[in-house]
Parts: sequence; structure tokens; C-alpha cells
Amino acid sequence: MELTTTQVWMMVCAALVLLMTPALAFFYGGMTRAKSVLNMMMMSFSAIALVTVVWVLWGNSMAGGGANVGGLFGNPADGFGMGSMLGTDGFIAAGYGATFAIITVALISGAVADRAKFSAWLVFVPVWVTLVYAPIAFWIWGGGILGSEGAIGSVVGEAIDFAGGTVVHINAGVAGLILALILGKRRGFGKDPSQRPHNIPFVMLGAALLWFGWFGFNGGAASTAEEAGLIWVNTLAAPSAALLGWILVERFRDGHSTSLGAASGIVAGLVAITPACANISPVAAIGLGLIAGVASALAVGLKYRWGYDDSLDVVGVHLVSGIIGTLALGFIALPVDGIGGGLFYGGGFAQLWAQVVACVVVMVFTAVMTTIIGLAIHRIMGFRISTEEEIAGIDLMQHAETGYEFGGLGTGGTFVPHPATSAHLKSSATEKDAARAKEEVSA
Repeated sequence: MELTTTQVWMMVCAALVLLMTPALAFFYGGMTRAKSVLNMMMMSFSAIALVTVVWVLWGNSMAGGGANVGGLFGNPADGFGMGSMLGTDGFIAAGYGATFAIITVALISGAVADRAKFSAWLVFVPVWVTLVYAPIAFWIWGGGILGSEGAIGSVVGEAIDFAGGTVVHINAGVAGLILALILGKRRGFGKDPSQRPHNIPFVMLGAALLWFGWFGFNGGAASTAEEAGLIWVNTLAAPSAALLGWILVERFRDGHSTSLGAASGIVAGLVAITPACANISPVAAIGLGLIAGVASALAVGLKYRWGYDDSLDVVGVHLVSGIIGTLALGFIALPVDGIGGGLFYGGGFAQLWAQVVACVVVMVFTAVMTTIIGLAIHRIMGFRISTEEEIAGIDLMQHAETGYEFGGLGTGGTFVPHPATSAHLKSSATEKDAARAKEEVSA
């Protein structure tokens, strides 16, 4: 059987989406402190490994490859290990779906940067992708309860989510918020200036690679040349407008525009266009991106006002812009053959109602299930590192290595030739950090 053009296109897009997770590792890694960069990147790379194994064994079946189980998930026993696909072309779609599951889980890690036990993360990933991601993917894309013939979708209408506004971004954003609340705030949250990003060029590189990979993320399921072209232009237009929206907010609010804001604006626009990429006009994509950039730029500051420590703004960017992009379809979705469409195209409130219901159902389910999973792990094995480990640096204490070699002190691996330096690192990192921690405890 020869490969068709569509199959080749999907395989190329799958490779682009897989690249997005290492890109996220750079994006997140640059936003953390120097003593946390390796742990942050390891959380993304480990997500690739763990989710892939789960996907091959049972995840693909649960997300749509198995028989419908009450509209809730696919039967994990159907095609276990993908053995039933041998000799078929089903592996192409299965591989493409795996890359979406991988990036969704990796996105969550940014909410708990600097303080999550790596061993707990390794337990969380396969459990969460099995019990949360796979069912939601089935609901939206696999013929589940939110589909046109599902228990909910048949009543309120089928929500539009072309590439993952609910399945990926709202899902990951809610999960990140729940884990951030379970683990609590970092030491010095909102006060310690050392918690600022340590490597902005990493952030910019990560944003650039994410944008590049996002063309595959949004475009892989395109069925015609016309649809693929629209998706491509929208995936270019929305993040461009969002970048401008974000840096304009910074300019008027803070007096200057930052490269970190530009990179974050790109991601906010990409998130917003994800569910809508094939269903809105390029002009609407510009408006959507602008709104998402402004909204997320304002939303990232809410964590200081409301007291939740979303380390790398998973909530402010992915949850907020994911909701904006999903709900916007109720207003600006183009009609199909003159039928339906959003409120602004004469389609009435039907599509908006379907979008709202999908958002609410996904948010509630993710919040409940992530709370159960997160609390179970936290109480059984502990999800957060100790105060001493946090002060010394999660890279050194969890991985026995550091991301940078400073002054030839040998702190780049497990062997530290200076005993005094080693003891100092393992106990408190620096006298300044130790004093700060003592002050916080007293307060």
C-alpha cells in the first residue's frame, strides 16, 4: 500500500508536534531559576517517554481506538499494545494522537516548577493521561458524550474543537491550577527576585520552536488544501496579533515591553487559535489573537492577587486563552455551506451554548480527577520536595547535577571535588538563602 499525500502530511505534522515538547522544555527551562532548569526540562522529556508507552499499550484505545464504553472512553482492551493495527495504516493517526497527549501532560509541569518531586511526577503522568486526558479526547474526538451523537452533544449540540482548545489547553490549565494548589507556594513566592527567568534566550528559542511545531499541531487534521491554507494563515495571524497585544499591555502598564512578554504573547495567541483554526476567517483570527494577548497579559498577575503559585503561568496563558478561543467560536465561527455558524454570522446562540457546555464539563471533570490523583500521590509518597532541597536547588538534589558550571567548582554532576562547597549546597545553598528561609518560617 503506497502512502497517500494525506498520510505523508499527517506524519510530517506528527513530527512537528513531537518537536513541540522539547521546545516547551526550552521555553519552560528558561523561565525557571538556574538551579531548576534541568528538572524543568526533564519533566517534559520524561512526559514523552511515559505517555508514549501508555499510548501504545492502552491510551490510544481509550482515546478512540477501542469500542465505545458508555460514551466515556474507548475500551482499553481493544487493540491493547496496538497489535490489531499490524498490517494497517492506523499507526499514522495513532502516532499523531500520541504527540497531542504528550504535549498536554508536559504543559502541566510549568505550574509546579521548582518544587515537585521528580518521582511523584513520574507517577502522576501515566495515571493522569489514562484517567483524564484519554477520556476527554474520546468525548471530543472519539465519538464520546460531547460528540454529535453523545449523551450531552446530542442535546446541546456538538462543540467545535479542531485541534485541542478543550482537550489540550483548558484541560492542562485546570490540572496545573489544581497541582499548584496541592503543592502550595514556593519559598519567597512574590517576594524573591531570584525567581525571575534565568535565561530569556532559551524562552525565545522555545517560543520560536513552539510556533514552528504549531503549524503541524493545527494543520495535521486538515482534509483539503483550502482548509490547510486557512489553518496555516490563522496560525500565523493569531499569535502575531497576540504578541502585539501583550507588549502593548506591558507598555501602558509598566512603561516598557519585554521579550518575555513577546514570547508569552505568541503562545497565548497559539493557544487561542487552536480550537478555532479551521473555522474562522483570518481577520477574525487577528481579533481573537489580540484579545487573547491582552487577556493573558492581564491574567498572569492574578496569581499574586489571589495567592496561587502557578510558577510559569500555565493558568494565565493556557487556561485563559484556551477558554477565550473555545468560547469565541460561539460568536465568530464561519457557517458551513450557509448553515450554522456563530452569533455574528446569524447562527444564533446554538454554537455558543455548545461551546460553553463543553468548557464547563471538561473543567469540572479535570478539576475533580486531578484533585483525586494529586492528593493521592501527595499523601502516599509526597509530591513536594523539602524546604532544604528547594533552597539548595531541585536540579542538584533531585538529579545530582546542575545546568551550568560556575567557576570550576565541579557542580555539573554527581562528583563535587570541594567538600565544603558540597556540604554547603546540600544544606542551604547559600547563607543568604538560608537566612531568607528562616525569616519566612518565623513570619
